[in-house]
Amino acid sequence: MKKIALIGSGGSGKSTLARKLGKKLNIEVYHLDALFWKANWMMTSKKEQIKVQNELVKKEEWIIDGNYNSTLDIRINAADTIIFVDISRIICTYRVFKRMVQYRGKSRPDMAEGVKERLDFSFLKWVWDYPKTKKPIVLMQLEQLPKNKKIIVLKSPREVHLFLEKNINEW
Repeated sequence: MKKIALIGSGGSGKSTLARKLGKKLNIEVYHLDALFWKANWMMTSKKEQIKVQNELVKKEEWIIDGNYNSTLDIRINAADTIIFVDISRIICTYRVFKRMVQYRGKSRPDMAEGVKERLDFSFLKWVWDYPKTKKPIVLMQLEQLPKNKKIIVLKSPREVHLFLEKNINEW
């Protein structure tokens, strides 16, 4: 487990898991939100997103946290391990709302400086709709991967906790 792609809905705990996993495995963590969102919520171009990810996946070891379904193939094809944090939409929505309140007007640890948290109902809707709109596409992409890829699906906060507590290579 040296090249890990972490995916899942907003609020699923990807960034927190990435940080904890990075410490445990001593592997550099890259949060795509921090790389792609610039001050005042300006998104980098898709061309730049592709360039950045193509450079990251050339590294010997990495943990890349983020969705960005339009470029997901770059990460999952280069990864030896894909962790899909598949937490219920109720928990994810609650966590996103809590995060929006907690960090309102400030930058979160997994975001670039100058990207201040705000109440964003369109993002809350995206999180709520994720199981119906994005999850099926992600699952289809995962099913098409070669069998030598390790795919780990964590379906609850308890499973995430157990994953971090156990010898990770047992999963």
